[in-house]
Amino acid sequence: MSTDSYISSQLHPLDIEGEIVIPHRFTYPFLYTPHPIAVKACEDLKRYLREKQEWQEEIGRGKMFGVLVVKAPTINSKPTVIDSKPTVIDSKPTVINSKPSPVNSQLSTLHSLWAFSGLLDGKNTQEGFVPPVFDLQKSDEYFQQEDAIISQMPDGEEKSNRSRALQMWLFRQFNFLNAQGRQMNLCDIFDKETCRIPPSGAGECCAPKLLQYAYANGLYPVCMAEFWLGVSPKGEIRYDGAYYPACQSKCKPILRHMLQGLEVDEHPLVPMMREKAKEMRIIYDDEYLLAVFKPAGMLAVRGNVDAPSVESVIQETYPGVSGPLIVHRLDMDTSGIMIIAKNKETHKALQIQFYKHEIRKRYIALLDGVVRDDKGTIALPLSPNASDRPRQMVNHEHGKPAITDYEVLERKDGKTLVAFYPLTGRTHQLRVHAASDEGLGCPIIGDRLYAPSKNYQPSTLNSKLSTLNSQLPPRLMLHAESIEFTHPVTGKQIRLYEPAPCWS
Repeated sequence: MSTDSYISSQLHPLDIEGEIVIPHRFTYPFLYTPHPIAVKACEDLKRYLREKQEWQEEIGRGKMFGVLVVKAPTINSKPTVIDSKPTVIDSKPTVINSKPSPVNSQLSTLHSLWAFSGLLDGKNTQEGFVPPVFDLQKSDEYFQQEDAIISQMPDGEEKSNRSRALQMWLFRQFNFLNAQGRQMNLCDIFDKETCRIPPSGAGECCAPKLLQYAYANGLYPVCMAEFWLGVSPKGEIRYDGAYYPACQSKCKPILRHMLQGLEVDEHPLVPMMREKAKEMRIIYDDEYLLAVFKPAGMLAVRGNVDAPSVESVIQETYPGVSGPLIVHRLDMDTSGIMIIAKNKETHKALQIQFYKHEIRKRYIALLDGVVRDDKGTIALPLSPNASDRPRQMVNHEHGKPAITDYEVLERKDGKTLVAFYPLTGRTHQLRVHAASDEGLGCPIIGDRLYAPSKNYQPSTLNSKLSTLNSQLPPRLMLHAESIEFTHPVTGKQIRLYEPAPCWS
């Protein structure tokens, strides 16, 4: 097969009806709403996959797929690497015609590339899909021979060292281009990260494979999307057919390199985070501590984005406070009450109360689905999902205890209003306990991490929720409504209450 024919076999024409505006910046891969062009490409791939009967069992067990929409130039006899000058997408959106041109015509012709994560049918290459960045199945002799030798060695330091050396050799074979034509291997990319050693499977996800193929063949990236098919992996929460961002642990360092030279969308939540910070307000204040209302969409502590946090605002507002400030956190997506210490002693005393479960918190949440029991307790141990942070997962073997009491407040229109009383404070505890099939099996509406991607319509659950429902799905429907604790200095019982802004 000629080079032209091979490239053409990986390009899937997009039959677009009507006029579509091409995005003038590439998809921010770690949080996005798929562009309509990418959705069309995904539907084409899903239709193709449904026809592959021999793959259905494997896909049913769960697999990630991805598409990359590209502008396809005239196919040359040799693959073209994007030159060293930064590539900038036109600042003005381009409108394309409803009838796509042939593959080898003009630059604005849109096609899609397809990819799968890992292996499919025991192979890392399949007809119609982009190839792996490094094809270990064709690397034959060195890796296979060395791996065979290591497998026969007795356990010990020599075997560990040799196995580690082989793994590093493998990582160095994964070389990634960016839009400026620069190339880096996995070892160099992860050398700048905290972990330094690439995680297993790095470079085998959809997004890096798609971008690598595009750059290596002179195809211009326009937008992308990834979706999951099949059941969830054990302990995780994924939904068949739902769209997912690129993973943080394996893909983020790689994509940080690969996207250099492209104009990429800003983190979509940053503008909102800056605006939401203006809604924060003090609801209690004395010599030793204070409490604030944190709006949904505001960070509790400083993050790696240019946006205010509760921590930074308090430090600016109270420049004389010392020691740790944040006693407990709320997820960025969660609204409600946060307690802030003004000195080290108060911080320590309040943390002891949290540790002894002497602080009682009540959350209100709106769930997608009908919870059967009126009240109960959820006890599901949780641990970080090492391959897809910041997501958490149910882990009965290595997870930390996580316990939540709940009571149903109302059921209507396929939704349930509940009150949560967390007895432990694990990351994303309420979100996972709600969404997991081992918990309530009803995700919190608006949960971008654990709920399926849906377009919720206004509901008539009750009059209290009328303004809430008009906001779906921009925010997570979870609010820290009240908190009770003993004042660490005066000994008085303090109860703070802040009704959900959209539920009153």
